[in-house]
Amino acid sequence: MSLFAKPQPGYTTAAATGDTVVLLIGMRINRFWAVHHWGPVMFSMLRMLYELGRAPERGLRGRVLLTASPRTYYVVQYWESKEKLYGYASAPDGFHHTVWGIVNRKLRQGKTRGHVGLWHETYIVPQGGYEAIYFDMPPFGLAGATGSLPLEARGRRASQRLAYREPESGGVEPAEPGTGA
Repeated sequence: MSLFAKPQPGYTTAAATGDTVVLLIGMRINRFWAVHHWGPVMFSMLRMLYELGRAPERGLRGRVLLTASPRTYYVVQYWESKEKLYGYASAPDGFHHTVWGIVNRKLRQGKTRGHVGLWHETYIVPQGGYEAIYFDMPPFGLAGATGSLPLEARGRRASQRLAYREPESGGVEPAEPGTGA
């Protein structure tokens, strides 16, 4: 989301359809003084995001950079599919492959010293297992990755949005009959 993005007035929801793949990936600075250890990790993540931004066919739909504390930084990523995520993670031509080669070599050689921690969590959320609502917001999070719709397109209530199923024809239909969408 751009710093200067204009908010969309009123209530909106994410235009996501089908299953949603969410990857949380981050790092924790265990020793602030060891910039020469954690700095390259941070810049590697930024380089991977740049690489993915230049190659939308790899499947990254959107991302949000966040911090949990002065020590912990992470990225929420939204992917087209688990296959695309796995494909990027193991692609020999991707920067991720290069970085993990370096990390694994350091581990085997006993050269890691606990200066930086790494983590990730992956969630594959089936259709009907997620819903989103935004008020006077520019597209953000899942809506930033998939686009946004007026709330009524998926239902005014969370239960209606959670009940939404993508029509077989690919068009938009109301979450429940009679919702006025």
